[in-house]
Amino acid sequence: MAQKRVQLDQETFSCSICLDLLKDPVTVPCGHSYCMTCIKTQWDVEDQKNIYSCPQCRQTFIPRPVLVKSTMLAVLVEELKKTGLQAAPADHCYAGPEDVACDVCTGRKLKALKSCLLCLASYCEKHLQPHYESPTFRKHKLVEPSKKLQDNICSRHDEVMKMFCRTDQQSICYLCPVDEHKGHDTVSAAAERTERQRELEGSRQKIQQRIQDREKDVKVLQQQLETINGSADKAVEDSEKIFTELIRLLEKRCSEVKQQIISQQETEVSRVKQLQEKLEQEITELKRKDADLKQLSHTQDHIQFLHNYPSVSALSEPTDSSSINIRPLRYFEDVTAAVAELKDKLQDILREKWTNISLALTEVDVLLPQPEPKTRAGFLQYSQEITLDPNTAHTYLLLSEGNRKATVMDQHQSYSSHPDRFTNWWQVLSRESLTGRCYWEVEWSGTRADVAVTYKNISRAGKLNECVFGLNDKSWALDCQQNSYDFWHNNMKTPVSGPQSSRVGVYLDHRAGILSFYSISETMTLLHRVQTTFTQPLYAGVWFYDYGDTAEFCKRK
Repeated sequence: MAQKRVQLDQETFSCSICLDLLKDPVTVPCGHSYCMTCIKTQWDVEDQKNIYSCPQCRQTFIPRPVLVKSTMLAVLVEELKKTGLQAAPADHCYAGPEDVACDVCTGRKLKALKSCLLCLASYCEKHLQPHYESPTFRKHKLVEPSKKLQDNICSRHDEVMKMFCRTDQQSICYLCPVDEHKGHDTVSAAAERTERQRELEGSRQKIQQRIQDREKDVKVLQQQLETINGSADKAVEDSEKIFTELIRLLEKRCSEVKQQIISQQETEVSRVKQLQEKLEQEITELKRKDADLKQLSHTQDHIQFLHNYPSVSALSEPTDSSSINIRPLRYFEDVTAAVAELKDKLQDILREKWTNISLALTEVDVLLPQPEPKTRAGFLQYSQEITLDPNTAHTYLLLSEGNRKATVMDQHQSYSSHPDRFTNWWQVLSRESLTGRCYWEVEWSGTRADVAVTYKNISRAGKLNECVFGLNDKSWALDCQQNSYDFWHNNMKTPVSGPQSSRVGVYLDHRAGILSFYSISETMTLLHRVQTTFTQPLYAGVWFYDYGDTAEFCKRK
């Protein structure tokens, strides 16, 4: 309580201008007291108007009052100083570079608590009191402290801007409609604020509604994320189980084949060894018989010779060795060939079924398809590695560069017979199936080449329009010639204009049904775009017209 009383006394004897203890205190006619220097400085500024006011209550005086030192106040202030209880305002109460300072404070200024839009001044807590206590300031508009109060002053007329020009969409003072805003649609700033406030509330409602909608969307997407993650985790787990079972089955078959080979090996080795032992025994017996015959041949006694000859010359039945040379060159090689054939068939099945897996994976697309890229860098993000399938290549096509390049030769290549091979036309398909979003580039040279995509079930032999890319409803082809392009589908030709280039880019969005062909040079130019519905996975392909024509599927970047 004592500390509170001392604080009250200290505030009572403080100057409301400098906020320090009164120095040479004087009392103006209205009864408020100030430091003599502070009030003199204040009134010196007002000398031009010849009207002098009290900084606290704003009461005016004419003429300028004569200031006389208040002896009693001076004594009381001195007594208060002797108590040693005077305390300066805390540092955090003073205005810093980023703060709005009180416009009334002299010396080190305190932080402003409010700004007055009518006075165009900012006040600290002490100097703000008259706005709360005096009826004179009752209609003044107090706002949060602002450094931009001068923005409310008309630069042309030096008056407070309380009006708004709707024609020019700017704040003006009451004099502006007389000259540069004459005849304009002008209203009070308050009226314009009311109108804009209604618009603002409408905008806020729209924003709040949009926030609610977006929050619902986010919640739906969160549920989708949980569903996607759960489904993907289960698919991984189930796939691992299935592949593990498949691996175990193959390992079991491998073990069975191995055991059968070993068992057959043991059987055959046993048979061979038995026959080998019989033959070796027969050789031993024959050698002994030969020695006996040799010894008999040297017998001098004719009677003895004739007597022993029948028993010595008799031979046992020879061992049957007719089966020894039945299969002199092949033993278990046929087993290896059979296993290799199984591997090839499994690879074909896996490749075919893998297409279904890839297509099923691309079907998992929660959001709308992404737009087609606009730059080559954007397309290259979908780069697809393309290799050619030797089992589909016409026998006049030589594959090289890791099966990425095809060249028309003037003689047959040594390909084995295969049902997927094109037999009538110089064509070849990719090994990879194409689903989802993918992009690849083909570098061609020679007379002519068709860069194409097709379903796998296109005919491999038969009539022209059954087999050739672009001449049926199963394939789409860009016919690249030295001086022109044509697009073909279902035997319909569409002339295509565009810059000639030896490199063609192909973009496929299987799900969206988009197929685009581009001329690639220093720039990337769209040649032709197809919008359709693809019902099967697609395969890349090329069709050639003359010996020496080549096409190479470029490496993925």
